[in-house]
Amino acid sequence: MSNLRAERVGDQMQKELGQIISQKLKNPNLGFVTVTDVRVTGDLSQANVYVSIMGSDKTKEKSMLALEKSKGFIRNEIAKRIRLRIVPELFFEIDASVEYGNHIDDLLRSLNQKD
Repeated sequence: MSNLRAERVGDQMQKELGQIISQKLKNPNLGFVTVTDVRVTGDLSQANVYVSIMGSDKTKEKSMLALEKSKGFIRNEIAKRIRLRIVPELFFEIDASVEYGNHIDDLLRSLNQKD
């Protein structure tokens, strides 16, 4: 039962985090960030937030630092938007699956062009 609740909380947090990051954060170092997934622990104390960041490695590094510095503000906004007894601690991680998918797509295109 708690896994289902953790999933629902993660889904709701993903929606809210996407809005908060795109509309509320005013950090100039923040690049184009997309929240791809949120995985919340069963006790709802921690949340791993997977983000996809467009741009160079330097842009990604700056964006991750901006997200880390904004954790307190983001948790506060989550607390206002989602009714939880304890707001999960946020851990941001880069989701490389989008880049990996693009790489595979490029490889397939190059194979098709050779034929």
